[in-house]
Amino acid sequence: MKIKKQRNALRQSLAVFRYSGRAIGLVWTTSRSLTIILATLTLVAGLLPAAIAYFGKLIVDAVVLTSQVGLNNSNFVNSSHPLLYVGLEAIAVALLAGSQRGLSICQSLLRVLLGQRVNVLILEKALTLDLTQFEDSEFYDKLANARREASVRPLSLVNRTFGLVQNALSLITYGILLVNFSVWAVVVLILAAMPAFIAETKFAGEAFRLFSWRAPETRQQHYLENLLAREDFVTEVKLYQLGEMLLGRYRELFHRLYGADRDLTLRRGWWGYLLSLVSTVAFYIAYAWIVLETVQGRISLGDMTMYLTVFRQGQSTFSAALTSIGGMYEDNLYLSNLYDFLEEKVPTSWGQATKGIKPQDGIRFENVWFTYPGSSQPALKNISLHLKPGEKLAIVGENGSGKTTLIKLLTRLYTPESGRILLDGLDLQEWDVDVLRRRIGVIFQNFVRYQFTVGENIGVGDVEHLADTNRWQTAAEKGMADTFIKELPQSYQMQLGRWFKGGQELSGGQWQKIALARAFMRTQADILVLDEPTSAMDAQAEFNIFNHFRTLTQNQMVFLISHRFSTVRMADKIIVIESGEVVEQGTHQELLACGGRYAKLFWLQAVGYQ
Repeated sequence: MKIKKQRNALRQSLAVFRYSGRAIGLVWTTSRSLTIILATLTLVAGLLPAAIAYFGKLIVDAVVLTSQVGLNNSNFVNSSHPLLYVGLEAIAVALLAGSQRGLSICQSLLRVLLGQRVNVLILEKALTLDLTQFEDSEFYDKLANARREASVRPLSLVNRTFGLVQNALSLITYGILLVNFSVWAVVVLILAAMPAFIAETKFAGEAFRLFSWRAPETRQQHYLENLLAREDFVTEVKLYQLGEMLLGRYRELFHRLYGADRDLTLRRGWWGYLLSLVSTVAFYIAYAWIVLETVQGRISLGDMTMYLTVFRQGQSTFSAALTSIGGMYEDNLYLSNLYDFLEEKVPTSWGQATKGIKPQDGIRFENVWFTYPGSSQPALKNISLHLKPGEKLAIVGENGSGKTTLIKLLTRLYTPESGRILLDGLDLQEWDVDVLRRRIGVIFQNFVRYQFTVGENIGVGDVEHLADTNRWQTAAEKGMADTFIKELPQSYQMQLGRWFKGGQELSGGQWQKIALARAFMRTQADILVLDEPTSAMDAQAEFNIFNHFRTLTQNQMVFLISHRFSTVRMADKIIVIESGEVVEQGTHQELLACGGRYAKLFWLQAVGYQ
């Protein structure tokens, strides 16, 4: 049983190295020329140290021999040998220095290229994932872990792999030289480095587990940094005097994380020092052994110099090789985060339809249910409704009743748990998702305020015409934003937000008009979705916008979510949602006549305006 457990542990440890080949492949596809240069320089740097040690031996032996013979005109040729060996050693040293500098240059260039490549891979993967995955905290931890280290770990792994090859070449040449002295010297060299390697590998595993475990705390730290340092949070932080409280939480998190780091660092350093003494003792035993052999005349002074150099450098090289293996183990652990993220299951979108089978049928919800992952209560229950082309549907309900969830199902950000949503007689799942979304213009309550120019903030509504200035202006007129845009110093070229130099902030109402204009960028969209599109505007501005809006959207289907009944009453149909269920539906007059939930809410709001 014990042997079986040990085998499983060994198998798991070796399995971690499966990412080494993928990392090398990643570096190869990033820059083939730099990878070839890196490999060539590694080969050179691996072979030269032994050659330098051998030239040192030749120099010492030649000097001793020359001094014994004596210098005169007849043996001038012999005296030139030491100088020849000095010259050869100098050339080898220069080549070694050049190869090491070349390795450093290649690694620096690859670090930049590979960091960009991996970040792009992560972002490309993020674009393929579902909204529900981004709303999962465990997924966010996986994403955070992948981004924090993965941009540097592939190159680190490749560098260590090539470093291992370099050290292996050096060790082979050292071994060839050292075995002439004694096979036992090679055995001592190997055994002396093993304890430190085992300890380093153990602590590398601990460091990785600590790194993975504290991903939520690290994200919380970043969030607190944003609260304290971002302009969109600073107003409330100052007014509510939250600064000291948030900073206190930040310090508390840091000290908690630092305590774990400190304990690991101290243990790693202490054991590393103790086990390094094993290597030191082994070296001086070998040192004494070689000196005794020289004193007794069994080896020459040059041999002694070479063996001491080879043993010290061999010990250092072998230790570096084992450290590289330990580092590769650690890098592979971190790369597992990257590849776990890159291999995250992508929801398959099998639909390919570009048009429906009943073009005039509009949109139908048929017994639609939806539950958020991890929740026991459905967010929507048995939703059924029908909206024909040109009709306007208002959705009314308290916060959290399921209004925005319904809209996200319509836009295929979520998939129904059961039931169907049909467009033009065809299930949404059968539509090509890009074709479907091009038919929808949408403004969500929490729309994005891009730190772009005014024109680009409107243009993102139709990325294929992002830079079309004529469309900007047309969309701005439809969204009633053109009036204040023309008053800005640089009009549509005005930088918005405070993140970049020269940026200007807008009022909440102005931002909402920008977002409305963004929804009108899609001139081919026959479905408009407006989720609280005028919540930051005054009642008169909202009334004017929707009167204007009804004229512009006579042939389009509109889904409108609003808490203002002066706006809602303009819709052709109204549905009232409570706890995920449609409890009432009809026209404004029909719902008032029923005297139900809608009528109660309407008269409560009407009294407030009296």
